[in-house]
Amino acid sequence: MTSVSPNTVSNTSPLALQQLVALKQFTTVVADTGDFKQLSAFQPQDATTNPSLILKAVQKPDYLPLLEQTVSESKGQPMDIIVDRLLVRFGREILSLIPGRVSTEVDARLSFDTAATVARARYIMGLYEAAGVPRERVLIKIAATWEGIQAAAELERSGIRTNLTLLFSFAQAVACGEAKVQLISPFVGRIYDWYKKTAGAAWVEADQSGANDPGVRSVTQIYNYYKHFDIATEVMGASFRNVGQILALAGCDLLTISPDLLAQLADTPNQPALKPALTLAAAKAGAFERLHLNEAAFRFALNEDAMATEKLAEGIRAFAADAIKLEKLILDAQKK
Repeated sequence: MTSVSPNTVSNTSPLALQQLVALKQFTTVVADTGDFKQLSAFQPQDATTNPSLILKAVQKPDYLPLLEQTVSESKGQPMDIIVDRLLVRFGREILSLIPGRVSTEVDARLSFDTAATVARARYIMGLYEAAGVPRERVLIKIAATWEGIQAAAELERSGIRTNLTLLFSFAQAVACGEAKVQLISPFVGRIYDWYKKTAGAAWVEADQSGANDPGVRSVTQIYNYYKHFDIATEVMGASFRNVGQILALAGCDLLTISPDLLAQLADTPNQPALKPALTLAAAKAGAFERLHLNEAAFRFALNEDAMATEKLAEGIRAFAADAIKLEKLILDAQKK
């Protein structure tokens, strides 16, 4: 992730700010970062984090004291408690800089354990509430496995709002809608990556860009389905590789964007004028079949989607690996 100084944006001309400003007219812009010192440059409504982003942040000198202080205050505590306290500490810092919500993720190694996910989510929310943060400002991020979706449904019933992540398939989105989760984060860039890699030399970038981008098409289908059937779950496109993917989803409920892409948007004149690509009117006018998926149907549908199956497994492995690296940094800090 490119580090972006607030001065990088504040010194640009009003004209150069228009593309990011134009996007905010149609879509809630969310910052996808653990580096909360960059937030003032872009004034996002919400922010999202995950163990990988926090891992990157705590390896920077600016954030090392935050890690060391959390470790010092958590002497004698189990590792999972220390990690959650660190994640919440970052979340609290972020919330002091934004008006909206922060997403904090449950350990990816619990992605196939409903009860453990619920317990961990309740603990994380308890840390926020003990610090005076109201529930409505926090979303608990959970991988969109069958077990994760069931955990989210239970949490939602008890007033804890969730953000279902690592979402690559329509089946996952349907199940999340039926579970009445607060928000989903369908990934764009990782879908794009898979199809580009699979196509190899046959890939033609110009033919697979904008509205034809496979990741953009996936989010568009989900958005239209939700709006057509008045499903209240918010759709937040995530994991972008380029500005074109972002602009092709203007009008989506929310888009969570990395600081480097936010900077590109902020430095690009809004010419031609941006128009919403996704609209409620278009969604209502579409033709859709309402789907209902039990566990067996969900697992079969996911299994039939090779891209989603592979990317979900890969994403869980990557987040789990970064969680282990974060624990290693904590252990090193404990030895000092």
